[in-house]
Amino acid sequence: MATRTDAPTRREQILKEAARLFAERGFHGVGVDEIGAAVGISGPGLYRHFAGKDAMLAELLVGISDSLLTGAKRRLAEADGVTGPEAVLDSLIEGHIDFALDDRPLITLHDRELDRLRDADRKMVRQLQRQYVELWVGVVRDVYPGVAEPNARSAVHSVFGLLNSTPHLGRPGSLPGRTTTAALLHRMARGAFAAVAAD
Repeated sequence: MATRTDAPTRREQILKEAARLFAERGFHGVGVDEIGAAVGISGPGLYRHFAGKDAMLAELLVGISDSLLTGAKRRLAEADGVTGPEAVLDSLIEGHIDFALDDRPLITLHDRELDRLRDADRKMVRQLQRQYVELWVGVVRDVYPGVAEPNARSAVHSVFGLLNSTPHLGRPGSLPGRTTTAALLHRMARGAFAAVAAD
């Protein structure tokens, strides 16, 4: 039997379709009527949920940065005292790979449309992203204590670049399969960190 958490809310449905459409055609290439049609309501009906397209974009971009940080903090809390730093790093990589493979439109949207956010929203995204990076830097340095902080930070940004390249890997059906792709990305990420430690 389905529970309340099984089905996305109307807001979540709208955001998912907005992200897909914005990623495919650009923020200015999509009207509220198209977003409404994608979820089965009228364009004006969207205004019961959002003030407009700008509000949708802000919620999408601030939301994904907040979600990544919250998920990473949860993974650290779950691992606290239970697993070693290697397992924690693996868990962080797995979490980011899940995002990179499952939320590809949001990566495209971030790359193309971040500058369209209001200053306050853009600053919030950047603040959340900095916290996310620093969390990773701490874990990388736990695994590789000899790596200087600036080098660890550079490695984290490089790994994010690798993992966030998934929208450029081709259409989802053209990839070798989610499990195989995830395993390959994981090996490449760990290899990048190991390479920095070897310097």
